[in-house]
Amino acid sequence: MTAYREELPGLGTFTLERLDPVRHLDVVHGWVTQPRAEFWGMTDHSPEQVREIYAFVDGLDTHHAYLMVLDDRPVGIFQTYEPAADPIGEYYPVRDGDFGIHLLLAPADPPVPGFTGAVAGALLRFAFTSRPGTERIVVEPDVRNERGLARWRRLGFVFGDVVTTEHKTAQLAFLDG
Repeated sequence: MTAYREELPGLGTFTLERLDPVRHLDVVHGWVTQPRAEFWGMTDHSPEQVREIYAFVDGLDTHHAYLMVLDDRPVGIFQTYEPAADPIGEYYPVRDGDFGIHLLLAPADPPVPGFTGAVAGALLRFAFTSRPGTERIVVEPDVRNERGLARWRRLGFVFGDVVTTEHKTAQLAFLDG
């Protein structure tokens, strides 16, 4: 089921499809178990464990996972969540209108100049419009994820506190709509 579609000039048709824990398992497991996905926290997970995680997410009203697709080619995972219903909400004062996101880009072969910026822009447009009342986007990348931190900074996110959660030391960052 397509949740979002946008033409990205020079790149093609970008869509977000609701991630199907069974149908998309092979591609998703292949991505989240690569060393480059260490900050996703599933590098040692079996296909069954990955399927169970995404089946759990699929059953929540407050969290959603999407397969990102560019011209019929899967290019990553995008997740959204309501911080008040997520453990991260215990680490900062959640505001009405906060909306959290996670992003995992698949390895690009060959890399496409401008791809990350164009896709990130589409994802932010989706995030600000998909849920009524969204006023601020929240991210909390692992502090060791230098590429992710640089990406969020380039996109205009303002860095807040560093917090230590059960799973990581995270850099809170916010983008007002």
